[in-house]
Amino acid sequence: MSYPEAVAAMESRAAAIAAGEADELIWLLEHPPLYTKGASALDRDLLDPARFPVFDTQRGGQFTYHGPGQRVAYVMLDLTKRGRDVKQFVCSLEDWIIQTLGAFNVKGERRKGRVGVWVDRTRSGGALREDKIAAIGVRLKRWVSYHGISLNVEPDLTHFGGITPCGISESGLGVTSLTDLGQLVSMHEADMALKAAFEKVFGPVERVDPPIP
Repeated sequence: MSYPEAVAAMESRAAAIAAGEADELIWLLEHPPLYTKGASALDRDLLDPARFPVFDTQRGGQFTYHGPGQRVAYVMLDLTKRGRDVKQFVCSLEDWIIQTLGAFNVKGERRKGRVGVWVDRTRSGGALREDKIAAIGVRLKRWVSYHGISLNVEPDLTHFGGITPCGISESGLGVTSLTDLGQLVSMHEADMALKAAFEKVFGPVERVDPPIP
């Protein structure tokens, strides 16, 4: 799914939800290789501007990568029905990812000051190594969320080299994926785990057609 098409459909659906004209929606998709620039992104963190298309976006966060093998989940939820607590909402998104990873025996963790979900790969007695496996970037309008999360299932991790992912450049921090961690997970299997974990965190769902066929 092209990024501009997806954003237009997502914004339209979020507006319809806010107006009481549509149900909430979680939309699972993949994008061609591209970079997105969040509201707090710094230009210096775009290291290779010519590598892939770059899209400005209204979501929170900094630069991130989307591409094949990465499951993007756009989250259009009505927070007027869910407590209007933004901090708790982001925490619930992290819980969703962490429980999804747990289905594949991967321990996802939060880190203070670093949004997203991380995997500790530090060996006993070795230098710190922590890799980000999932990113979170959301926006709220009229208390309806849009944008969402991205989970690295089996993307080409070298594609992250054109940016400083989420503005984090400290030594020992990087990116990873389920495949990189030795978990050979299909996108369908990842989707089933996402669905099961979502129901535990947010409540029951039903399968519907996507906003763009």
